[in-house]
Amino acid sequence: MSVNAIETHELTLRFGQFTAVDGVSLSVREGARHAIIGPNGAGKSSLVAALTGALPATSGQVRVHGTDVTRLSQTQRVHAGLARTFQINQLFTGLSVVDNIRLALFERDRTSRIFWRSAEAQSATTEEALSLLGLVQMESLADTPISSLAYGQRRLVEIAIALAVRPRVLILDEPAAGVPSTQSQLIFERISALPQDVTLIFIEHDMSLVFRFAERISVLVSGQILTEGTPDEIRSDALVRRVYLGH
Repeated sequence: MSVNAIETHELTLRFGQFTAVDGVSLSVREGARHAIIGPNGAGKSSLVAALTGALPATSGQVRVHGTDVTRLSQTQRVHAGLARTFQINQLFTGLSVVDNIRLALFERDRTSRIFWRSAEAQSATTEEALSLLGLVQMESLADTPISSLAYGQRRLVEIAIALAVRPRVLILDEPAAGVPSTQSQLIFERISALPQDVTLIFIEHDMSLVFRFAERISVLVSGQILTEGTPDEIRSDALVRRVYLGH
C-alpha cells in the first residue's frame, strides 16, 4: 500500500484574528508534480510556511510519508525529508557555484566546522556537488562565481542546494519569480526532469507554466482549497475562471 508523500488534515494558521490558512486538507502522492495556485493574498506562502515548519500551525496535522511532523521544527522536517526553496535566492555571491553546493553538503553532513578533512573526503564532496549540478544541467558552470550568473541560473543553483539535503518532498516557492520569460520555461524543464523519487510541490503565478508542467493543481482562495484537479479540469472550471483565471 503506497503512502502519500505529504498530506495535511485541517491545517490552520492564524495571526491573531486573521486566518491565513483555514482548515486545509491536502494529499500529494509520491513522485507527483503538484501545483498550488491562487490570487495574491490567498495564503500560498503561509501554507508553505506551515507545511515546512517555518511557522507553527495553530491546529491541524502535517504528515510526510506517513510520519507526523506537525510538532517538529523546520530543521527536523528537513531531516524527515521535506525541503524548500524561497522566492528570493539566498546564495553566497562571492563564491563559485560548486562551492555553494559544497557548503550545503558540509552543513548536511555536519562537517562545516571541521577545518581539516582528508583529500578523499574533499573529493567525494566535490563529486557529489557536481552530480547535483548535473541534475539541473549546471555542471559546466561549476567554477563560475554566483555573481556572474543570470538570475534564472541562480534559481537553478538554489534548487541544486535544496536537493543536497536529499529531500523526498521538495517545495518550490515561485521558482521562476523575477526570471525573464525566456528563462522561466528552461527552469521548469529542468525541474520536471528531476528524479521521480522526489515529489515536487510548486507555487507559481505563470499559468502557462503551471498548465504545462503540473500533473495536479490545488486552487487556494482565502486560505482554503477551492478545488483540485488536473490541468484540463482546472482550466475549464467556471468557478476557478471567475475567482482567479479570468474569462
